[in-house]
Amino acid sequence: MTRRTPHRRRRSAVLALLLTLVALALGPVPTSAAEPGWWNPAARPAPDSAVNVTGEPFKGTDAQGRVRGFVDAHNHIMSNEAFGGRLICGKAFSPDGIADALKDCPEHYPDGTLAVFDFITKGGDGKHDPDGWPTFKDWPAHDSLTHQQNYYAWIERAWRGGQRVMVNDLVTNGVICSVYFFKDRSCDEMTSIRLQAQKTYEMQSYIDSMYGGPGKGWFRVVTDSAQARDVIQQGKLAVVLGVETSEPFGCKQILDFAQCSREDIDRGLDELHRLGVRSMFLCHKFDNALCGVRFDEGALGTAINVGQFLSTGTFWQTETCTGPQHDNPIGLAAAPEAQKQLPAGVAVPSYAADARCNTRGLTELGEYAVRGMMKRKMMLEVDHMSVKAAGRALDILESESYPGVVSSHSWMDMDWSERVYKLGGFIAQYMHGAEGFSAEARRTDALREKYGVGYGFGTDMNGVGGWPGPRGADAPNPVKYPFRSTDGGSVIDRQTTGQRTWDLNTDGAAHYGLVPDWIEDIRNVGGQEVVDDLFRGAESYLGTWGASERHKAGVNLAAGRPAAASSAEWNPFVSYAPGRAVDGSRGSRWASDWSDGQWLQIDLGSANLVRRVTLDWERAYGKAYRVEVSSDGSAWQTAWSTSSGDGGLDTALFAGVPARYVRIHGVQRGTQWGYSLYEVGVYSS
Repeated sequence: MTRRTPHRRRRSAVLALLLTLVALALGPVPTSAAEPGWWNPAARPAPDSAVNVTGEPFKGTDAQGRVRGFVDAHNHIMSNEAFGGRLICGKAFSPDGIADALKDCPEHYPDGTLAVFDFITKGGDGKHDPDGWPTFKDWPAHDSLTHQQNYYAWIERAWRGGQRVMVNDLVTNGVICSVYFFKDRSCDEMTSIRLQAQKTYEMQSYIDSMYGGPGKGWFRVVTDSAQARDVIQQGKLAVVLGVETSEPFGCKQILDFAQCSREDIDRGLDELHRLGVRSMFLCHKFDNALCGVRFDEGALGTAINVGQFLSTGTFWQTETCTGPQHDNPIGLAAAPEAQKQLPAGVAVPSYAADARCNTRGLTELGEYAVRGMMKRKMMLEVDHMSVKAAGRALDILESESYPGVVSSHSWMDMDWSERVYKLGGFIAQYMHGAEGFSAEARRTDALREKYGVGYGFGTDMNGVGGWPGPRGADAPNPVKYPFRSTDGGSVIDRQTTGQRTWDLNTDGAAHYGLVPDWIEDIRNVGGQEVVDDLFRGAESYLGTWGASERHKAGVNLAAGRPAAASSAEWNPFVSYAPGRAVDGSRGSRWASDWSDGQWLQIDLGSANLVRRVTLDWERAYGKAYRVEVSSDGSAWQTAWSTSSGDGGLDTALFAGVPARYVRIHGVQRGTQWGYSLYEVGVYSS
C-alpha cells in the first residue's frame, strides 16, 4: 500500500473540493434524498426511486389568506386494484419495495404479447419489454395505458413541485372486468371501490411510517375543506376521495329497467360518505339507471359501445340535439377484439352524423341521487354525463343555488362553463400537450377573470386515456433542466428511477412525477399567466367544496300557499287547479287553457324578500314569460323575464325585492298546448 504524506493529502482534498464545486456548478442538482429537512423521510426504503427536487416545500397562504398551489381534480392512484386487478400493471406502493411495486403483470412476459388491452387502445402488436424496475425500457410511457404511473415517489415529486390538492377517483368497470381475459378477483364494482379506498389509507400509513408515525407524512386524506386547508398550510398534499364508476350502488339498467331503488342509493351514498368520498360521477362509460353518458370516440368508442350492450342489453341510442350542446361523436372505427364478445348475429349499429345526442338523460332515480348528494354536501362530477343528463343536473343545482359541481377533465360541453362558474363550481382541463392546454386555457380566461377563479388540470393517470407526448428536444422553448418551481423555492431536475431518467422533452408525460415538468412546459409555451391561474386552482377547488359544505336548503315560501290563475284546464278525472303547482308533489300540476297570455299567481301571506323563483315545467312550457312581483296584488313589476325558455327546470335569479305576491306571466307558449307547471318555488336566498 502506498503511504501518502499530509501535504499530498491536503493537495488531494483541495482537488476533490474543486471538482465537487465544478460538478455542482455544471452538473445536475443532487437528489432530495441527500437534503435534510422535514420534507425528507428519515426512513425511505432502499432501493427506491429518486425524487430529484431540492428545496423546502412552501407552506401557508398568500397575503389575502388564500391557499396556494396546483390541483389535480382527476387522478386514479389505485386503479391497478380495479377491473379484476390485472388491467393496470404495477402498484402505487408495496411494503416489499419498489421491485415488487413496479413490475409488469405476469401474463405480459416475456414480450408483452398477451397485453390484449393494448391491442384495443393503442394498436400494433402490443409487444413491449415487460421489465419495470430497474430498467424501465418501455414503461411507464405517455402512450402506455396498462402500466402504473402513480408510484408514490412520483406523486411525491409532484407535491414537491407545487401540487397541493389531488382528487383520487376510485374507479372500475364491471363489464370490462368480466370480458377481460385476466383477473384475480371479483368484478363487483362496489367491492373494488371499498378496496381502493382501503389501499389509499394504507398508502397514507406507508408514507407516514417513513416520517415517524401516524399523521407525520406529506400524503393526507382529507374529508372536509377546513381539514384540507390545514394540511396545505403545513405544506402537505390534501387528497380527496372521489368515485368514477359505471354502476354505483348496483344501479345498472337492463333493457331500460332499473336494477336499484331509492333505498339502494341512500345506502350507497351513506357508505361512500363513511369511506371519505366527497365527490362522484353518477354515470361513466355506460348508460345506467341514473343517467345517460357522453359517448367515446374512435375504436375505444366502439369497444365501449360493445360493453354498453353487454351491460345493458342495448347499444347507445342517439337523437338530433335540440340546442348548441352535443355529446361526443360515437366511435365508428372497428375494434375487432371487443366486437368478438358480441353474440352471434349482433353488430354495433351505425349512427347518423347529425344525431349527436344521447336519447337518455337524467332519470328519476338519477335526480334522487343528485338531491341525495346535495343533502350530504357532496360534489357532483358532470363530465361523462350526456347533454340531457348534465343539463338537467345543472337545472337542479341552479334551482337550489348549490355550488357543488365539478368538471374535472374536459368532458363537459364547454358551452356550459359559465353556468358552472355562476353556481360557484370548479373546472379543470384534461392533461393535454402544452400547446393545446394553453390555447384552451386562454379561450376561457375571460370567464375565470369575470368570476375570480383559478384553474385546474385532470391528469387521469392510470385512467386509460393517454397523455402528452414529447414535443422534441429541438422544439421551440423546451424545458431546460434544472428549473425552479412556480413558487420559486424548489429546484427540479430530470427524474430518475432505477436505471431510467425521464426528460419531458423527449419522453412526454410518462408518469406522475413529470407533472411539474409539464407545468414548466406550459409556462414556456403558454406563458406565466396560464401557470398563475393553475397556481390559484387549489384555492378555487376548496372554495367550491367549502361553499357546498355551508349550503343550506332554502325555505320555499310558496309551499302550500293560496294560488290563483287566469285559467285552469278542465278535466273530469284530474284537477289542474292553481294550487297543484304549490302542493309539494311532482305527481300533480297546474295547467292553463291553450292560449298565450296566461298567468299563475301565488300569495306568500306577507311581504318577503324574493330573489329566486324555480319553475318545474311539464311538457307544455313557456318559451317567453315574466316573473312579476307585487306588494298588493294590483301593481306589478317585472323582476325577471326570458324569451328563450326551453322547458325543464328553470331558475330565475334577480336582485332581492320585497313582495307578498309572485306571478308567472306567460307571453308565448313553447308548444301547441297551454302552460303547465309541476311545482313553483319562491326563495329569499
